[in-house]
Amino acid sequence: MADSVTQCEVAVIGAGPAGLSAAVQLGEMGVDTIVLDEKPAAGGQLFKQIHKFFGSERHMAGMRGFEIGRLLLERCENLDIPVRLNCPVWALYPDKTLGTTWQGQSAAIAAKQVIVATGAAENALSFPGWTLPGVMGAGAAQTLVNYHRVRPGERALVVGAGNVGLIVAYQLLQAGIEVVAIAEAMHTVGGYMVHASKIRRMGVPFAMNHTVVSAEGAGRVERCTIAAIDESFNLREGTEKTFDVDLVCIAVGLSPAVELCAAMGMEMTHVGELGGRIPLHDSVLNTSIDGVYVAGDVSGVEEASSAMEEGRLAAVSALTALGRISRPQSDEMKSEIARSLAQLRRGPFGMTVASRKEDVCRRYEEQCLKIV
Repeated sequence: MADSVTQCEVAVIGAGPAGLSAAVQLGEMGVDTIVLDEKPAAGGQLFKQIHKFFGSERHMAGMRGFEIGRLLLERCENLDIPVRLNCPVWALYPDKTLGTTWQGQSAAIAAKQVIVATGAAENALSFPGWTLPGVMGAGAAQTLVNYHRVRPGERALVVGAGNVGLIVAYQLLQAGIEVVAIAEAMHTVGGYMVHASKIRRMGVPFAMNHTVVSAEGAGRVERCTIAAIDESFNLREGTEKTFDVDLVCIAVGLSPAVELCAAMGMEMTHVGELGGRIPLHDSVLNTSIDGVYVAGDVSGVEEASSAMEEGRLAAVSALTALGRISRPQSDEMKSEIARSLAQLRRGPFGMTVASRKEDVCRRYEEQCLKIV
């Protein structure tokens, strides 16, 4: 039995861009909302992002990630929305009561609606020497450089040429760290060319169709060897290149953090282009559990701007279920957000994401979980 029970209309799990955006949307409509996050600081990835966002004014274009994070937290504070940090959620009961740990004690949150915005986790890459100090995920390097202002090394090799790898490489350069190369297993750059072009102009070489062979060092990484791979991802002998580095940043994608969703008993599906295993959901982010919604990277990995829009969309779905807005008003708000998401999902990568999202919605309807 929990030591305390807190009543609310909507509980938002996750204080990243999706969760905070959902909370603000709800708070502006006068909904009693609480935000829960297991981490000691709110904002998710936003406070690691020092680059300016793309898009329109609606998408906060021209603002840096940490500025957006501060703005969302200020709005939550002004709307008297409590944000409980160091508060992991470990259970969802059928009556939508959440089991949490808060200030060292069990604490129940009794909600009418729940929005799960738990984000995503970095993928690991295993190779000889991958556990050496100095070999880390790109997100860890971002946290050290952008959040704690600590340089994790002097010479870095970045593995992965998606947006995360490109952005982290640029931020390492800004911190005065030499980036010796970016190794990418595919034959094309996966991130935006505007980022890749900037990195190339700064003299960083790209090693396409290359992967890591090993990392070596006494006590920490001192060298890293990469090699070319063929179409079957087999190493091509004689193509090895060894770099003297004290930092290896792994940026090989993200996987949705679905552990809580799975524990809740949500219907799941697998979509590689969206990061792997995700909760089955419809176009307005309903899941197989009535009154529980997903938003942001947990529903399929995208950009922070898309996560914020999905947070708003999940909030509108919750508002509709609570009867706080009319059906015509709900439809209008959902259509506006859908148009904004479509704008963000332009381009080859975005179009693939949009197509896979539509597939997920079709699977949801085909299983007759709910048709909205």
